[in-house]
Amino acid sequence: MTLSLDKFNLPRYLGTLPLFSNMSEDERHRMAADCSLRRMERGRLIFSAGEPCAEFHVVVVGQVKLFAVSPAGVEKVIELCGPSHTFAEAIMFMGMPYIVSSQALTDTLLLTIPKGAVLREIERSPNFSLRMLAGLSRRLHGLIKDVQAYALHSGVQRVIGYLLGDKLSESEPASESLVVSLPVSKAAIASRLSLTPEYFSRVLNELETAGLIHVDKRDIHIPDTARLANYQAH
Repeated sequence: MTLSLDKFNLPRYLGTLPLFSNMSEDERHRMAADCSLRRMERGRLIFSAGEPCAEFHVVVVGQVKLFAVSPAGVEKVIELCGPSHTFAEAIMFMGMPYIVSSQALTDTLLLTIPKGAVLREIERSPNFSLRMLAGLSRRLHGLIKDVQAYALHSGVQRVIGYLLGDKLSESEPASESLVVSLPVSKAAIASRLSLTPEYFSRVLNELETAGLIHVDKRDIHIPDTARLANYQAH
């Protein structure tokens, strides 16, 4: 990662995030003064379950996973966080320790925003409070969609849903080509979808054999998104 922290314009970056975009320049500078930027090398733990939580985080560059480990030592990826993705807001407000662990999957630049700075802005601005609530609501909606997918959708449907993302929610997906670059390992994505790595690979092979995708290392080429969305596994 070649980005220089000394030259990084943190107030300007905050303005690119929905949560802070409506702040004045002075407000963003005030917020930036309380934030910290950290370089996290690949594989480094950001926090562990059980540690106190007094801040939330934004991925500036890189990829981060949130995960839990069962008593038997089995890891389950809860969420994959890419650039501009925030995490740990809800736990921060609840005053609880982290309930999951977090690890950098690639070399990552992480922005950490302390609880005190957030509470100060909430007191100053009702609009900031509403944006924070909207962000938490989106996270809750995403978790509900995950539970529905695990309970109601087959493994093939979950993989297709991951590849197509928001396009799958359209009533009639348009026929268009698309290239999806897997941001992390297939094993991490499989765990995120509650699948084994072997099953995830079998599904990709099935879709490729059906002519619906072409796998080129981490790039998944989709020649017709509508055909993929309407695919029924045999």
